[in-house]
Amino acid sequence: MFNPSRDESRQFFFDVWQKQRDKTLMTPLESVAWEIISHHPEYHALLSGPEGSREREWFPEQGETNPFLHLGLHLAIEEQISIDQPQGIRAAFESRCIQLKDEHAARHHLLECLAEVLWQSQRNGTPLDGALYLECLKK
Repeated sequence: MFNPSRDESRQFFFDVWQKQRDKTLMTPLESVAWEIISHHPEYHALLSGPEGSREREWFPEQGETNPFLHLGLHLAIEEQISIDQPQGIRAAFESRCIQLKDEHAARHHLLECLAEVLWQSQRNGTPLDGALYLECLKK
């Protein structure tokens, strides 16, 4: 999945959910996605019934979190940690794990920082600022 459409990305998560339910063999990426999904029971009903959520929009200005964006950002940070890119993210993650004594909470800290720098990049029409991202991670 290098540049999936919104629908392809959502379908990926629906497929992972179904494969887990069917006990079907998963790809390594699907296994990582399942691990993420398993930590988010609040999304299980949504993934069980794709008909109602396949086309739905979520609006942050109304206090809504897009579950597919959330899961996708989790996948992104898993990749970043695994290859330590941007350089230093793995150390920042490990430090946050020690501080919070909770790996999932530490991942959410990274996710919030990534979401912030992505938003700023989109708002300003500029490339993602890796230095700003790392600075946020260290706060």
